[in-house]
Amino acid sequence: MNVTEASLFWGFLLAYGVVMYALSPRSRNAASFYRGADDQGNPVGQWSLTASIFISWIFAKSVTNAANLGAAYGVVGGLAYASYWLSIPVAGYVIYLIRTQTGARSLQEFLTSRFGRLASLAFAAAILIRLYNEVWSNTAVVGGYFGLPGEWEYYAAAMLFTAFTLAYSLKGGLRSSIFTDVIQAFVFVFFVGAVLFLIIPANDTSALLTNGEFRLEAGFDLLLVALLQLFSYPFHDPVLTDRGFVNKEKTMLKSFVVAGLLGFVAVFIFSLVGVHARLNGIEAMGNAPAAVGQSLGLAALFFMSVVMMTSAGSTLDSTFTSLAKSLAVDLPNLAQRARDRLPSMRVGAVVMVVFALLGNLPMFAGTDILKATTISGTMVMGLAPVFLFYSFTRWSPWSFHLSFWTGIGLGILLATGMIPASWAIGDGKYAMLLGVNAYGFLICSAGFFLPLLLRRLAGRSLAAGEA
Repeated sequence: MNVTEASLFWGFLLAYGVVMYALSPRSRNAASFYRGADDQGNPVGQWSLTASIFISWIFAKSVTNAANLGAAYGVVGGLAYASYWLSIPVAGYVIYLIRTQTGARSLQEFLTSRFGRLASLAFAAAILIRLYNEVWSNTAVVGGYFGLPGEWEYYAAAMLFTAFTLAYSLKGGLRSSIFTDVIQAFVFVFFVGAVLFLIIPANDTSALLTNGEFRLEAGFDLLLVALLQLFSYPFHDPVLTDRGFVNKEKTMLKSFVVAGLLGFVAVFIFSLVGVHARLNGIEAMGNAPAAVGQSLGLAALFFMSVVMMTSAGSTLDSTFTSLAKSLAVDLPNLAQRARDRLPSMRVGAVVMVVFALLGNLPMFAGTDILKATTISGTMVMGLAPVFLFYSFTRWSPWSFHLSFWTGIGLGILLATGMIPASWAIGDGKYAMLLGVNAYGFLICSAGFFLPLLLRRLAGRSLAAGEA
């Protein structure tokens, strides 16, 4: 960076941190810090909740991945990645059913009531791993606009961004997170619009919106993977699911539906950045937004960096608050301590600080962020039968474990390259991923229903014997 670029980028980062801290409200009680209520105990408003869900799920790594897929496969790649946002209405509807049918106040409480405490512990471990990965994967994207991995600017920007986000998260917890999400949503939409203003005139609009082919080997296989993961992927992300319990059931459901549809549109639109790179022969080099920004000049690169900072900030503050709730509230409740009383805000604050430090260690190790969505979504495929078919049972711990751990096992086998080649569907880059998700869903579902079937058969045998 030259002096002008450094002044612009570092100046915005500093201004962003100061403004977010100054505007974010301070929580004065535990209900506000952990549940997002105001000082009088009123829940989050519908439109604030909608904006929060919308922006907190638009991760910095996600919009980067969407643009990269647009560069690789055209609009098919953009549609594939944007389809993950359709899982938000799916999650909202399932949570609506859980709340109205079971009265559960969290997913952990629901799982404990239907599948036992060990099921909740396994679920808690899965979401903690997910939250841990959200820290470094978002700060690394921000650092990439200030320097390359290995350069001090890269790490300094990532850690300064972490410090700013941690500061206002400590100030207000979930209440602060949701409040700043509204601001970040408006900033994100404005600067995405500014980016499109630069991109659309540089291309033929019909070519921009039709580039790509709906063939398995041309990205359509990833689109099918996303559609399969709609029913499992959202449930291992407390950044999303925690917001399903902060307002009335119908208000929550409306917010989830609107936020999911808006997210789908926003992510697809941003993927056009990658399609622009594809049409104009711009080498994405693993970061299409940065490559396109550099090709269009300083203003475009700055706009891209603002988009990344706002999306990363909204996700990172939500990650900190979800970690605080998971470790300070949900796990103690699982151990049957403090079930009806929230812990002090200090406990949650300590959790945030610890994960702000530990969560960035993989960034220094140079871990790749681009496989985070598809691999993590595959490993939790066993959650789909649990949340889709829970109404078939009142109490069946084995149903959870046979489904959940089968999914984890298949995800590990996929990551280590131990799945037989015969499982692949098609010849594309994601052929094996599609095969594992398709066959895995059937296997996990069979595992879920097996204990129920055996119980019914045993009941019939007993009845026949008594007769």
